[in-house]
Amino acid sequence: MQHYDQDIIAWANEQAQCLRAKRFDLLDLEHLAEEIEDVGKSEQRELMHRMAILLAHLLKWQRQPERRGASWEITIRNQRRGLHRRLQETPSLQPKLDTPDWWQAVWDDAIAQAAQETGLADFPERCPWTREQVLAESWLPVDLATHTSTPL
Repeated sequence: MQHYDQDIIAWANEQAQCLRAKRFDLLDLEHLAEEIEDVGKSEQRELMHRMAILLAHLLKWQRQPERRGASWEITIRNQRRGLHRRLQETPSLQPKLDTPDWWQAVWDDAIAQAAQETGLADFPERCPWTREQVLAESWLPVDLATHTSTPL
């Protein structure tokens, strides 16, 4: 038997074989439970990561209209598509989108990324857009330089 700490891929394959063969006596239950929990954490991290990339690109779109290009549009579209797919395939992630602390953590990651990529530092402390706007297929933020009304 492979040991969990020596080769996790070989260990995982052996554990799967034991499960399929109903050899429950050979299962490494403690590590199996950890790995199953990690799958859920991984899904949550992917949701957070995709949302932060999307928000960072929406910020760049708003703050740097002179640098807009096809690559930003593609990234925005791909992240939205990935988020929709992730939420459809894993509906238990949906409540994260209703959690203010989750949004703030994602926003903090997004502004850190946008600041690093743009050199700008004057981003709002909280996301100025609604979830519906952020996830809407064709929505893009207005250019701050030409827009004079108060943000959301």
